[in-house]
Amino acid sequence: MSLRVAIIGGGLGGIATAVRLASQGHRVTLCEASATLGGKMNSWESGGYRFDTGPSLITMPDVFRETFAAAGERLEDHIELQRLDPVAEYVWPDGTTLQHTTNLPVWLDTIRAIEPRDVDGFMRLLQLGARIFEVSDATFLRRPMSSPPDKRVFKALRHFPFRHAWGNYARMVDDHFKSPYLRQMFNRYPTYVGSSPYKSPATLAVIPYLEFAFGGWFVTGGLYRIVQALAGIAQAKGAELLLNAEVKRIEQGSGRVKSVQLAGGRSLQADVVVMNGDAGLLGQLLAEPAPRLLPAEERSMSGFVTLLGIGSDMPQLSHHTVFFSADYRREFDQLQTGTFPSDPTVYVNAPSRSDRSLVPGRGEALFLMANAPALSAPWDQGSTRAAFERVILRLARSGLPDLRPDIVVRDHWTPRRIGTTYRMPGGAIYGQNSHGWRNAFLRPANRQKLRGLYLVGGSSHPGGGTPTVLLSAKITTELIGEHERA
Repeated sequence: MSLRVAIIGGGLGGIATAVRLASQGHRVTLCEASATLGGKMNSWESGGYRFDTGPSLITMPDVFRETFAAAGERLEDHIELQRLDPVAEYVWPDGTTLQHTTNLPVWLDTIRAIEPRDVDGFMRLLQLGARIFEVSDATFLRRPMSSPPDKRVFKALRHFPFRHAWGNYARMVDDHFKSPYLRQMFNRYPTYVGSSPYKSPATLAVIPYLEFAFGGWFVTGGLYRIVQALAGIAQAKGAELLLNAEVKRIEQGSGRVKSVQLAGGRSLQADVVVMNGDAGLLGQLLAEPAPRLLPAEERSMSGFVTLLGIGSDMPQLSHHTVFFSADYRREFDQLQTGTFPSDPTVYVNAPSRSDRSLVPGRGEALFLMANAPALSAPWDQGSTRAAFERVILRLARSGLPDLRPDIVVRDHWTPRRIGTTYRMPGGAIYGQNSHGWRNAFLRPANRQKLRGLYLVGGSSHPGGGTPTVLLSAKITTELIGEHERA
């Protein structure tokens, strides 16, 4: 029997859930409050320049293939994946540069040229990450937290590196590397989930392992093609995707969900409601008298993003380039106090170096991002202009020519704009930060106490990151199949 399913939010998690449930024959209606699908995985086009406004790289491509396969489709029939090599280039203020490749012999030679003793440290880090991934894959990434352990779980736990994995991430990096350059490079990985390396657990060593083991990938035409492909599949399977359809309330009765009410007054009857959005906003939709919002100190970082269409080619840029600040610890200390860094590390995504379809001819489509605190402080024209000047100054100090005379199009995304656009308090991109093992692993459950109510997405189990969000959709779909009957 088919269920009536209402999905709140058309981010990657909501769309992937719609694909899976519609492919099983359920009657799915997805409600997206904005005019476009994708949530943070979105795009912007101006003057012939096309930009991804959210994620710029994916890893674990087989998880994406699994999502397409759940609908009887082949990923390769819908999008073209390009493996990036090198994955990224890193640039330090003193002029030192290195290219990070997942080609092991080449990468070991790179490390050896910087600090020979760190070859052993990297191999030990890779081994640590592999063991953490083995346990995470068996116990965490593909299972709801409520599932009782089975033989695979117990077997994996026997190999978990408890002594090394529960310490501090930055101290773990110091234990593996002597080179200050490699220390700073590997300390960047917790920022992939909006967290500080100085406050995160060493279990996040799984992130550099995933990038090395599964590679970094780009989608020809931009990552937004993933959203477009999955949305098309969902509709072909019978799902209804509503835009400009803001859900104001989840109605309940007799201990279970009954319907969702839209801003215009329309009510959608539902046997199941799936919330794809910031889990902290669920209480408001349930009209709880005092809904709990995530405290500011537990929010992940936000970002200050500038999209630039540049009129000339920039061959000195790699597809991904990171320009490090002069004092990484000071940068994160400032972020922790709610201050945009005086000298920010700047990540530059230049996908037009790999795909010329993203620009009108000559030139580059650049995505510039610096970490920013997720707080409610105002971002007015003055503070936005000052932050942009700091970004440009860091690039200039790192040897990049002044971009400003060559700008054709420009668009700024501040934490305030991110928070308002995507309904994320403070603009916290990943919801809860990963500071401490509880925050890193104990996310809101996919199945809620109210019968028929489920969560999916980066702020719920198993956490943020595009492959993890797709696994969240898989877990949620399986729970619905296990617990719900029409």
